[in-house]
Amino acid sequence: MIPRSRATGRAVAYQVFYRLPLPVRRRLVRLAVPKYIVGAVTLVRDTEAEGAGRLLLLRQPPGHSWTLPAGLLQRGEAPVVGAARELHEESGIRLAPARLRPAVPNAIVHAKGWVDMVFETEVPASTTELTVDGAEVFEAAWHPLDDLPRLSWPTARLLAYYGIGPLVGQFPPPVLGAEE
Repeated sequence: MIPRSRATGRAVAYQVFYRLPLPVRRRLVRLAVPKYIVGAVTLVRDTEAEGAGRLLLLRQPPGHSWTLPAGLLQRGEAPVVGAARELHEESGIRLAPARLRPAVPNAIVHAKGWVDMVFETEVPASTTELTVDGAEVFEAAWHPLDDLPRLSWPTARLLAYYGIGPLVGQFPPPVLGAEE
């Protein structure tokens, strides 16, 4: 229970706050709340794969491990649009945002100040041309889910939330809005 004097102080503070013009209230909220960097990640599966399936992975600089197609959202960009844009920029796969569906969980909130919005899609690997620029991405390739290459730590951890990879079962299921 909150002491009466403290509750009264909070009530007065809220009354003052809500009397301020909306732009001033927004600026105060932006100054007071944590800031997060928001990225979009896409899990792309091969529709033709047998067995456990195959996943599209990227080898990016410095080239020691593999990652998922992902990147930061642009200011005001919808997460699904950013995911489709990054998928195309990094792998050459152009899909309409409507072809991407939210993964469950859709948002992974990291303690270090970023949020990953995760989407899923499927394409046939045999007819999907992969194109990389050689600078941001060295290589894009399909990998069997039961024989993944060396993954970057963030990629291995994120995939574990979806029951994929070497770290499955090592992290509790994420709670939307909770920090890891």
